[in-house]
Amino acid sequence: MDMTGKTVLITGASRGIGAETARIFAKAGANVALVARGQTEIADLAGEIGQRAIAIPCNVANSREVSSAVETTVDAFGGLDVLINNAGVIEPISHLTRADVTAWGDVIDINLKGVFYGMRAAVPVMKAAGGGSVLTISSGAAHGPVEAWSHYCASKAAVNMLTRCLDKEEAAHGIRAMGLSPGTVATQMQREIKASGVNPVSQLDWEDHIPADWPARALLWMCSEAADDWCGQEISLRDEDIRRKAGLI
Repeated sequence: MDMTGKTVLITGASRGIGAETARIFAKAGANVALVARGQTEIADLAGEIGQRAIAIPCNVANSREVSSAVETTVDAFGGLDVLINNAGVIEPISHLTRADVTAWGDVIDINLKGVFYGMRAAVPVMKAAGGGSVLTISSGAAHGPVEAWSHYCASKAAVNMLTRCLDKEEAAHGIRAMGLSPGTVATQMQREIKASGVNPVSQLDWEDHIPADWPARALLWMCSEAADDWCGQEISLRDEDIRRKAGLI
């Protein structure tokens, strides 16, 4: 997939899937806007990638900061073609009745509201230019309960519906909205899950997790016409046929 001349904004770009996605898209020729709270990390990554990358410190739970990040991206590169809603957290892992109310709500602010803020800020820019892709990291937790993950499951289920709503409202205007459920990925989040020891996911061996570049490469494939049949839907990397189509096997 040649992304030369295209501009991609990636939230949660300081580590894990977000950082690998930035590298993969930059290698494909794209301009990349690295958005995250970790200022040092995204600055270092922008330095690694070079002139086609900019680092934008941003808390996605703040709508004004997200809107400003989109504006900064457009000012820097002249437009926005792809939004990748990757930012997400799972801590604090806790059983529902013992969850800290404020911390539970903070996860909703990042995982759900942050995706909404990104869509709301980016889609008008894309529509004015004739269209674009909005790709959001989902999870198997969107479709089934997991012990001590009530905040994460609820936020990811809601994000799945947000993607479907965006497709319903904006597909006719050239907006390609899709979700990606990557399965378990070898990132810092999995280390946090492992440390909790609460549920079966925390018992998985490190070798059971896929590398972070797999979802990154899948996201690149999702920007191509070959993925058009999945607009408005969620793509799962657990599906061997999808892995084959995305060039992962």
